[in-house]
Amino acid sequence: MLNAKMDKVYDLIIIGAGPAGLAASVYASRYKLEHLIFGAEAGGQMNEIYDIENWPGDTRISGHDLIARFVSHVENYGVKIKKESVGSVRKNDEGLFVVETSRETYLSRTLILSMGAKARKMNIPGEKEFTGCGVSYCATCDAGFFRDKIVAVVGGGNSAAVVALELVDFAAKVYLVSVEEKLTAEPAWLEKIAASPKIEVIKDTHVLEIKGEGKVEKIVLDKVHEDRTYLSVDGVFIEVGTEPGVELAQKIGVVIDAQNYIYVKEDMSTNVPGCFAAGDITTGSNKFRQVLTAAAEGSIAANGAYKQVKLNQPLTKTI
Repeated sequence: MLNAKMDKVYDLIIIGAGPAGLAASVYASRYKLEHLIFGAEAGGQMNEIYDIENWPGDTRISGHDLIARFVSHVENYGVKIKKESVGSVRKNDEGLFVVETSRETYLSRTLILSMGAKARKMNIPGEKEFTGCGVSYCATCDAGFFRDKIVAVVGGGNSAAVVALELVDFAAKVYLVSVEEKLTAEPAWLEKIAASPKIEVIKDTHVLEIKGEGKVEKIVLDKVHEDRTYLSVDGVFIEVGTEPGVELAQKIGVVIDAQNYIYVKEDMSTNVPGCFAAGDITTGSNKFRQVLTAAAEGSIAANGAYKQVKLNQPLTKTI
């Protein structure tokens, strides 16, 4: 049985140490909320972002460097990120949140869920088989393995555009394959893609299969491209969106939408009293998945927790 710290009740527990969770911790410290923050890896997917050019105050910064600043800010208030894996969350008879990790059990009056999202799979033949053998979901991790090789990036949004531009520094040629007739990435990224002689954009096309012998050798398309229905490539970087990590939320009855995002009100509260959510897992900010909006949502969630714990103010209407 886990060693339960049942004699200690925190004001707030934050699950997730990405931009939303870290921003929530900064505000919680300023509100003098006694809190804990859990995260296996500070920053999560942020560590995989090669370039960020829309963080106010920094014309260009890597995700890793920006997260390092976030962490430094959190630790400046004396808070250390706990790298314990949270396995279960529930409410006890007293209305307190019981958070169980791989090591101990903690009690809290309020909770902020900011677990972020994980890379969405395409679920096509060859994807699983060649993961780690040419199929990648992290250009920052794997771009160096494809120096002077030919690669394909699947997707048409901001993430796919940034990855394509990152790979230009390594690969001999980069195909950007999108199912959309028009790429949805921001104009600033599209201008850079258009200016790169190494990137070839293929629109309105699905990737049906990834094939090879022991490693990736080609991708099969649903439309003819230059008199063939395949592209010879050495690697495939899949950037088709993310899936929110809502498993813990579901265990306590948090309402989610059809796409598995957590419904939140203006103060980032959920339908479960005392439970807030922030970042890529919520329906907030018009589902605009940005570092800026995630940090803003984390800040608002911390403000909501402060009002409930310190000011005893009621939450907004139940969802």
